[in-house]
Amino acid sequence: MSGLASVLELPGLSPPVLALLMGAALVAGWVDAVVGGGGLVQVPALLLVPGLPATHALGTNKVSSVMGTTAAAATYRRRVGFPSHVLGTSLLALAAAGCGALAATRLPTEVFRPVIITALLAVLAVTVLRPDSFTRSAGGSGAPGAAGPPAARARAGSGRTVRCLALGAAIGFYDGMLGPGTGSFLLIGLILLVGMETLTAAAMSKAVNLATNVGALAVFALVGAVEWRLGLVMGTANMCGGWLGARTASRLGPRFVRAALVVVVLALLVRLLSQQLR
Repeated sequence: MSGLASVLELPGLSPPVLALLMGAALVAGWVDAVVGGGGLVQVPALLLVPGLPATHALGTNKVSSVMGTTAAAATYRRRVGFPSHVLGTSLLALAAAGCGALAATRLPTEVFRPVIITALLAVLAVTVLRPDSFTRSAGGSGAPGAAGPPAARARAGSGRTVRCLALGAAIGFYDGMLGPGTGSFLLIGLILLVGMETLTAAAMSKAVNLATNVGALAVFALVGAVEWRLGLVMGTANMCGGWLGARTASRLGPRFVRAALVVVVLALLVRLLSQQLR
């Protein structure tokens, strides 16, 4: 209770607004754990706080997101497991996110909105038109256990690692600079470009997304654009949502993840298109 009272001392933050922020953080954690895109819920809610600058809303969002993705990644690790190259990919994504956040302080993000919309349309098309991608087994194309001579399997494993690293670097930079749909891009990239089965891809996407959140948060913290008390309180709700979302996805399986991805990508597209057409 003392923590909530401390948060309510912030200018412009009333009990109803705090309740709205806590609810948004809970929903955002659940959505983010399943398919990514929790920022679609959480950032607009933070922008409703009177007097909170937009940069502080982004930085505070990262505090909550770090806590939520930590809970989701830990749950996925216990229930699904991580592939062997998760550490290297996550570290590269963390560094790239820091670079992206630095770039975000110098470039107008509106320039990139048409690119984001195009990428989301591509994700939506693939998700709808290629449902078989979400039912791929762990031994499918590019998987470490694929049939063939040892040398061929070694080459396939090496190629898979390179694709993971490249995806982690690209998505990490994007998350630091812009952010909308990061988890969705990671999920679809790990399934289609790397060849992971759906739940393994969901698990790894949370580990990598945790790294990108940490990298971006470090930069926001250095420039003083974080409201720590609010972020920590929202992060508690986000962690509950992340834990529930990871359990839901691992229990209901790939079909549920695919359906949730369609809904989240459509919501992102509606929001971004409305901003583009203003």
